[in-house]
Amino acid sequence: MCPYQNLLPAYAEMEKQAKGENEMSFFGHNDKKVVKSSVQQEAANVNVTPEVVNAFPFIKVPVVLGEVTVQIDLDSTITFPEPVLEIKVIKKSLKLVQCRLLLPTNKLFLKGFVRKNIQYATPNKGGKDHVSSTIKSLTVDVPFHVVTQIDFISQPAFKMGPKTSEFKYFKSSPLPTGFSSKEHLLSGDFTEFNQISGEVFNELPFCELLSSKFIEMDEALNREMGHVWSHDGEICAPFEEGTFTEIEEKMVIELTLKVLQNQQVHIQEPPRHESSCNYEEINPGSDSGNQGHQGPQNNGRGGGWRY
Repeated sequence: MCPYQNLLPAYAEMEKQAKGENEMSFFGHNDKKVVKSSVQQEAANVNVTPEVVNAFPFIKVPVVLGEVTVQIDLDSTITFPEPVLEIKVIKKSLKLVQCRLLLPTNKLFLKGFVRKNIQYATPNKGGKDHVSSTIKSLTVDVPFHVVTQIDFISQPAFKMGPKTSEFKYFKSSPLPTGFSSKEHLLSGDFTEFNQISGEVFNELPFCELLSSKFIEMDEALNREMGHVWSHDGEICAPFEEGTFTEIEEKMVIELTLKVLQNQQVHIQEPPRHESSCNYEEINPGSDSGNQGHQGPQNNGRGGGWRY
C-alpha cells in the first residue's frame, strides 16, 4: 500500500473546500461573515429641568475683540532637486505660529508659513514623439510675517500697573564738632530705601483661524524648449518639451481670523418691552354707545384695526 494513500482523501477534501469557497465568494454566498451588524433599539428618555443656582451670574468667557480678513502678498523662488518636465498638482495649507495683539495698541502681529506639496513629473527616457516620466513630490514651507491693524468691535480689558513711587522718613541727627550743640541735622534717612510698587496681570488675547484662500501663479525660470534633461543627462524628446529646476511663485493669501480675550461678563435679564398699542376694532356703522362686539365692516374705505 502506498504510504501517501491515506493523505489523498484529506487533500481531496481541502481542494473541494477551497474550490467551494472561491465559488461562493464569487457569487457572494461565502459562509464567512465579513460584516457584522445589528439593529439597535431606541431607548426612552425624560426631559430634566436644569437646576439654576444663580440666574444672572458673573461669568468669564471669551469675548470677540475683532474679526478681520488679512491679505498677505508673497513672492518666492523654489528650487527642485532634479529636472522637472511639468507640475501636476500643488496642495497648500496655512500654518500660523504667532498671532499676537500688542496691547494697548490695535496692532496684530502675524507669523507663519504656507506648506506646499508640489507633485511633478521628472523625465526618465524619451523619443522623438514621447517622454517617460516618474511622478515625485517636493514639500516646502514658504514663510511670512506681517503686522496689521484691527478695528475693535469689543474693547479689550487692559489695566496698567500702579506707578512706582518712593518716600522717605524724617530723621534728626546730631552735628559733628564745629556746630552748635543745640543744632541738629534735619533731613531724610539715607540709610533706608522705601518704595510703593505693584503689578497687574491682564488676560492675553488669542486668535482663532477661520479660513484661508490662496491665489497664486507659478512660472518656470530656466526652462528651455527642446532640451529635456534626466538624471543621466539630456534625452531625446519632442521639440516642444523642456525641463526646468526653478519656479517663481507669486501668491496672495487671504486669511480670516478671530481675535478673542477672556473677560468677566455679567449676564443680565433682558429688558421687557410692554406694548403701548391699544387695539380697537373699527366699526363704521356703530355709535359710541354700542358696547357689543361686531366684526369689521367694509364701508368702501375698508375696515380694519386701529392702533
